[in-house]
Order: sequence, then structure tokens, then C-alpha cells
Amino acid sequence: MRIEACYFCSSRIFPGHGIQFVRNDCKVFKFCRSKCHAAFKKKKNPRKVKWTKAYRKTVGKELAIDPSFEFEKRRNVPVKYSRETFTKAVEAMKKVEAIKQKRQSAFIKQRLRKGRIIEKERDIKEVQRNMELIRSPAAGLKQKRAESDVHMQSDSEPEEQMDEVIEDGGEVEL
Repeated sequence: MRIEACYFCSSRIFPGHGIQFVRNDCKVFKFCRSKCHAAFKKKKNPRKVKWTKAYRKTVGKELAIDPSFEFEKRRNVPVKYSRETFTKAVEAMKKVEAIKQKRQSAFIKQRLRKGRIIEKERDIKEVQRNMELIRSPAAGLKQKRAESDVHMQSDSEPEEQMDEVIEDGGEVEL
């Protein structure tokens, strides 16, 4: 039992599922669902259809070049069955899958990091452009009142000194 890949969208096709189309030249095309089959019959290019893996790879949203993809290539060389070989192969497949998942998650994080930086810069520019919408006219009133009270007190001190000078008889000491 083999898990095939869809010819159009590259998703998995489990045994007993999907559609198989055989062309006159004996080329076999396997599709996971009728959506892929219909797109193939309409001669759509999978690299231009946004929901396919081929599109995601061409646009740079998915890991395209990785040495772990070499293990998935189909080999038509017959191998004599031995239990050891197959158990090693299964273990190796699990390790390769874990490595592939780790690399893909690192690639996605790195790709999203760039988007977060751009989004943050855009938000900062928008805030600076529309500062009057954020800061209300009454935002600094308490602070301004406190400052004006301090100024009033400092202004009232010279008046008190003048009153003292007048009471002393007009003598001014500097």
C-alpha cells in the first residue's frame, strides 16, 4: 500500500481515494479530489493556482530546496525483502520526517518574522501620522495647570518682596 501524491495539488492520496486518469500514451495522473481533476482538464497551471503546493513553493511561502526531499524520490530498483532493512527504513523515514518538520517550522518562523517587522513599522508610521486621533485635547490639562500654578507662585514672590520694600521705607538691597 502506497500513499500517492496528487498530480495537481501535491497533496496525499490514501489507498482507495481519489481519481485516476490514464492518457492515451499510458501516462497515469492521480488526483486527490474532483476539484484537482477538473482543474487539470481545464488545463490550469498548478503554479498559478493559489491553493496548490506548487504555487506556494514558487512564491516562496513553502520550503522549496531541501536535501530531505531527495529521500522521497521514487526508485524503481527492486530490493530483496529483509526485516532488518525495512525496520531501518521505517526508522529512517521517521527521522527524516522529524527533520523536515523542524526545517519547515524554522522556515515559516523566519518568513513571518519579516512580516511582523514590516507590520510594526507600518503601525508606527500610522500612529505618527494620526497622533491627534490618539491624544485628546484635554490630555495634558492637569500637567499644564500644575505648571501654571508653579509659575503663579513664582510670580507672586516678587510682589511680596515689593510689599516688604515699601514697608521698610524704600530701601532696596541687592
